[in-house]
Amino acid sequence: MNSTSSFKQAIEYRQLVDVLMGSKEYADMVLINGNVINVLTREIYKADIAIRGKYILVVGDCKDLIGPKTLAIDVEGKYISPGFIDSHMHFESSMLTITEFSRLSIPSGTTTLVADPHEIGNALGSLGMKAMADEIDTVPNNVYLVVPALTPDSPDLETAGYDISSKDMGDLLNYKNIIGIGELQGFSNAKHVYRNTPEVITDLIASTTYARSKNMVVDGNAPELFGNELAAHIITTGGKCSCHETTTKAEAIEKLRQGVYLFMREGSTQKNMSECIRAVTEEGMDSRRCILATDDMVADDLENLGHMNEIVRRTIKQGVSPAEAIQMVTINPATYFGLDNVGVLSPGKQADIAIISDLEEMRVEGVILKGELVASRGELLIDLPKYTYPDEVKCSVKIEQIDEKDLEIAASGSSVKARAIGVIPDQNLTDKFEEMVRVQQGVAQPDLSNDMLLIACVERYGRGNKIGKAFVKGFGLSDGAFAESVAHDTHNIIVTGTNYRDMQVAVNKVIEMGGGIAVAKRGRVISEMRLPVGGLITDELDGHEVSRKIAEVENIITRDLGCIIHSPLMHLSFLSLSTSPTWKITDKGLIDVNNFKILPPIVE
Repeated sequence: MNSTSSFKQAIEYRQLVDVLMGSKEYADMVLINGNVINVLTREIYKADIAIRGKYILVVGDCKDLIGPKTLAIDVEGKYISPGFIDSHMHFESSMLTITEFSRLSIPSGTTTLVADPHEIGNALGSLGMKAMADEIDTVPNNVYLVVPALTPDSPDLETAGYDISSKDMGDLLNYKNIIGIGELQGFSNAKHVYRNTPEVITDLIASTTYARSKNMVVDGNAPELFGNELAAHIITTGGKCSCHETTTKAEAIEKLRQGVYLFMREGSTQKNMSECIRAVTEEGMDSRRCILATDDMVADDLENLGHMNEIVRRTIKQGVSPAEAIQMVTINPATYFGLDNVGVLSPGKQADIAIISDLEEMRVEGVILKGELVASRGELLIDLPKYTYPDEVKCSVKIEQIDEKDLEIAASGSSVKARAIGVIPDQNLTDKFEEMVRVQQGVAQPDLSNDMLLIACVERYGRGNKIGKAFVKGFGLSDGAFAESVAHDTHNIIVTGTNYRDMQVAVNKVIEMGGGIAVAKRGRVISEMRLPVGGLITDELDGHEVSRKIAEVENIITRDLGCIIHSPLMHLSFLSLSTSPTWKITDKGLIDVNNFKILPPIVE
């Protein structure tokens, strides 16, 4: 907080004291007779809440604070909670600007977002992340960024649009709205990074040490790490970190015991909360370091299911009390991030409040943000003007169109054993397969009867022009192909399909659009959507329009291409995540994540 902000807050606080101590001033708003959810004590009890300006005056008996101009709202029978916090998410995964994500999430009670612009950082470097930080100034909710310390995550295994390292931290960590370093994926595969690229660890420690010197947060990323490897990861973050990549009860127990803040992920396609929460519900572990986060949410889910209220609802269904589940989206993350003004209903805190009509189902009836009623019955009551990004973040695709032969997998003989990534529904972990496929004119062919589809990753930044190729099982396509420039984390163009021709058509459409999504069938494009901002986000549509468009595209992938998995775009996008086991695809080839090496698509 700068000196001007401190002076302003001092004046505001003095006015609050005057109101409380009997001056002729009153509260601006009082919520009367609500069931207050006290996340400090894990209690629910009857009380009023008085608000003045953007602050909470008092929680208790507030009848003396109601004056002739006070807006008194009777909330008897309803539950009053602090506004919800999503502690780890990526705007890019929703394909929405911050403004449009906020448009969809605020009505369901989410008032604070902590986002990792890792995706636009990979595509555009500091330029993209600063552009996102600039947009934060235009939205009414509380939004903060934690930036990557390294891109790409696996320098020897993939190509990003921009290489970020410790040299960029001084600039980024002193930019507005940035509060720390995001998920430390560069040291996720601890053993192999230490053996193969130890210089990465040195650089990460330089970044995290600098962040800690500024009292900033550093998020971890430790999938399947235990013992010495987990300890080394924690130390690299500076000794205090989170992890949102925990997928088993055993991992959850280990991380809680080692002091890691357990970000229990429950997004659109990655659903790990029910397994992680067993450490609390079955082993009785303290939940103070348990935090609910989405990581990746699609617009359709935000609009039709809700946001953090939906994740809390699912957590309650796992046997957690409502008050404890709400702690996991309020005081627990506020404590981790050091956000002293939110997450609690108490005097002097910002008046960010969710009014809940059904506690078990987490139906949010009203939302107060900074002392203003901003949403009622699922409808936003305030205007959010559409935000347009500057042209300099709309030129991330820098390659020429490709030929069909560029995608072909060369092979000899009449049949060969091919390697295939196995899609696991609702996870970013994958399986691995080796299956026989036929060879025609020196090219390995897909086998639709065995769900052996083609997959490729095309480098789009003009920094090598490489194309990784392999097979994939799990989509069940019967025809066509679909491609997108959303491919975690380096966000090259990823494509899967039943034949090389449709894959080429889909990829070239994405290139022509300067980033986006394309679906092809029998040699022509049958659906498309531009994503001009970094090849990841659209600022051309509002949140509701994006939700409808994505639903339309995915319906076509299901209906016309025969896809059998839900949210196919997001499932495809994670098949290039080189830090998440087991096999993935990048522009450099098929990646054996566990062994930190590139495999040929054909077993030799």
